[in-house]
Amino acid sequence: TNVVQQANHPNNPVKVGLYPSREDWAEARTAAGIHSSNHDDMHAGELETSILLATHPNYLRDGWQTSDHTANDRRYLTSLGIHAYTPTGVIGSPSQATAAKGSNVLGHLGRNADTLIELLTTR
Repeated sequence: TNVVQQANHPNNPVKVGLYPSREDWAEARTAAGIHSSNHDDMHAGELETSILLATHPNYLRDGWQTSDHTANDRRYLTSLGIHAYTPTGVIGSPSQATAAKGSNVLGHLGRNADTLIELLTTR
């Protein structure tokens, strides 16, 4: 985020956007009917699997429907990496994923990107 802030210095003619934000993801989850939080559904869970089901279902590995994994306390994730908390890379509930949820997430994010674009182009 600091790189984006530095790039958007008033004297720099090139503007950079960082999207979606944590809040944008949370809003997209709600709009799509995904009830898990960004924290609980961190990687390869309901949200990401739903997006793949909507866009590239052939990218999903066999067994995703039964790969749910919970790892709520991940305080050393940035030091130890994801494999310290999950043997499969999944932290979340891919079993709850649907293509419709993925399509709704992407639609919501696409419709709301204009807010950031307008901020960057009118300042």
